[in-house]
Amino acid sequence: MRRAVAVRLSALLAAGALTATTGVALSTTTASAATGGVTGYATQNGGTTGGAGGQTVRATTGTAIHQALCGRASSSTPITIQVEGTINHGNTTKVSGSSCNTAADKIELKQISNVTIVGVGSGAVFDQLGIHIREAGNIVIQNVTVRNVKKSGSPTSNGGDAIGMESDVRNVWVDHVTLEASGGESEGYDGLFDMKDNTQYVTLSYSVLRNSGRGGLIGSSESDRSNGYVTFHHNLYENIDSRAPLLRGGIAHMYNNHYKRLNDSGINSRAGARAKVDNNYFEDSKDVLGTFYTDEAGYWQVGGNVFDNVTWSSRSGDHNPAGPNPTSNTSVSIPYGFTLDGANCVPSVVAQTAGAGKGLKVSDGSCTPQSPDPNDPGPTDPGPTDPGEPTDPGPTDPPAGTNLSLGAGADGSSKASGTSYGNVIDGSTSTYWSPSGSTGAVSVKWGSATTVSKVNIRLASGSGTIGAYRLLNHDTGAVLASGSGAGTVGFSPVSLRKITLEITNASGTPRIAEFETYAS
Repeated sequence: MRRAVAVRLSALLAAGALTATTGVALSTTTASAATGGVTGYATQNGGTTGGAGGQTVRATTGTAIHQALCGRASSSTPITIQVEGTINHGNTTKVSGSSCNTAADKIELKQISNVTIVGVGSGAVFDQLGIHIREAGNIVIQNVTVRNVKKSGSPTSNGGDAIGMESDVRNVWVDHVTLEASGGESEGYDGLFDMKDNTQYVTLSYSVLRNSGRGGLIGSSESDRSNGYVTFHHNLYENIDSRAPLLRGGIAHMYNNHYKRLNDSGINSRAGARAKVDNNYFEDSKDVLGTFYTDEAGYWQVGGNVFDNVTWSSRSGDHNPAGPNPTSNTSVSIPYGFTLDGANCVPSVVAQTAGAGKGLKVSDGSCTPQSPDPNDPGPTDPGPTDPGEPTDPGPTDPPAGTNLSLGAGADGSSKASGTSYGNVIDGSTSTYWSPSGSTGAVSVKWGSATTVSKVNIRLASGSGTIGAYRLLNHDTGAVLASGSGAGTVGFSPVSLRKITLEITNASGTPRIAEFETYAS
């Protein structure tokens, strides 16, 4: 079966010949990509268009995503699947058909091509459920959050990878996504963004990867060197222990990324890999570039990077950091056009553009975020509704039941003059809490463990706009949900003593009138 599928995939992609089979491609004149369009290595080998030109359907469950794939005329019929709501084990089942090969424990994009999955409306969250791309080509994943996927414990999904690609995969563009875990391998988590067994021509752009032991890898072992031609740009790697990413063979291009709190190591180029590392901002991190945990060297070309409070270990044995003064030991030619933001503005630009729920904003190389091309309807377009799907009230409906915040306690990280933490739990929208700046955190707390599965954020009159926020289980640090703006958001029920609303980006000063919490 695998050989036959590989042959079919090769035929599908034959029009886009490999442009860099020797590992070095001819340079082209640097130019800006179209605003909001595919960038990086995913533009090569015939390009990446996903489901463009095909039918558009809406899905609010994992089963509905599989039904959309299986309902196509063939495994290569273009389709765009707009996803809204929370996708989890409870609403994801296997669906059979001649145009699909799905599984119950993951979103399975297997032995297919020409597919776009895009979050719309109030957002799409894949909760403890990974996205698996296998023997597939021309795939776009955009504006979704994938969180807390486990390889051990319960439930497990996708080998622990948030997004995993393996076995003859070509041309994948992953853009404006948020990939997050709540710990490392000992807590049951694996990689956030993994590529194995002949995966090529991939771009990860404007995305957030955080709170994980492993950011991701290219190549599953020192002998798995058939992967490569991968671009990482305008991404935030935050609180990652290692693999940001790990490269075994192949070529990768990292530019304008913000690396923050890489705890053990960062870009690990080994086993002959070559990394071009341009205009990135490394902050509060350790050993951000080098060859680690092997004696099989990798290589890098560096330029324009900022190293802010980065520490470097001494070289010894299989531990060979590039610093404290990284210099190039190879050269890498890039076959596509790109523009570079100055490294000093990368933290600001990435904060405004990276991750799901950011309106697909991008940078044009002038350190100024830009909205997507107005000719592209983007993920906010309501699109068609599948008449076969039941009506889903969605997470923005007003919550029912008792507001558990009433009678609870409150605290936070900072507060503006004249505001109080307690104003978010007093039941009145005429009082409010504001952070001392545009960002900050406020918490609701109880004397004993309380089960919460939904919150409602209410803004007071005159409030600034919340550009991005996270809801945290303050007891464990786990991210329960993320989004932008105000309103209601739901998540898997969790028992906790304290829940935190962390505002990470805002326009103006937010005024939080009420931070309501509900059991259901």
